[in-house]
Amino acid sequence: MTAVLYRVRQGLRALFAFVIPVDDALASAYLSPALMTHFHAMRHSEQLHSLRVLRALLATGAISQELAVAALLHDVGKSRYPMSLWQRTLPVLVKRFSPQLLDRLSAGDGVSRWRRGFVVYVHHPAWSADIIAENGGDPDAAWLAAHHADNAATWRDHPLYDQLCRLQAADDTE
Repeated sequence: MTAVLYRVRQGLRALFAFVIPVDDALASAYLSPALMTHFHAMRHSEQLHSLRVLRALLATGAISQELAVAALLHDVGKSRYPMSLWQRTLPVLVKRFSPQLLDRLSAGDGVSRWRRGFVVYVHHPAWSADIIAENGGDPDAAWLAAHHADNAATWRDHPLYDQLCRLQAADDTE
């Protein structure tokens, strides 16, 4: 699925997410109380997305605790700054048509309302990893979150490469 179509589908899910309850029991089966606090800090639609990613992984067979945590918190860094729908969508379109422009617009701290979506889009994986690590999460879960938006081929020789590919596949379909 193309990134643009994926974002349109994700946007529609976000619009109607308020009617779908979050399965806290499933999330708390994998997250410590400290990490669960950060899960709850995510937008309702992001919580639902993370649970869909986890369920997609579980449907493929057994998964490690680290992969489950990464599935649930790979986007938790987005909770650093509140964003509107246009701020979440525009960076995807810019990346598709002008990756160099995305690099330029994502430079900064995210405080500017205009640049916030770009900064969050590019930096949320690292922020997610920091949140996991700072709250007692496993280093492997933090690594998976940090690299979930990378080109996986870059990490072909890394011991977590297979898990990274599984996380990305589930994230891309959900």
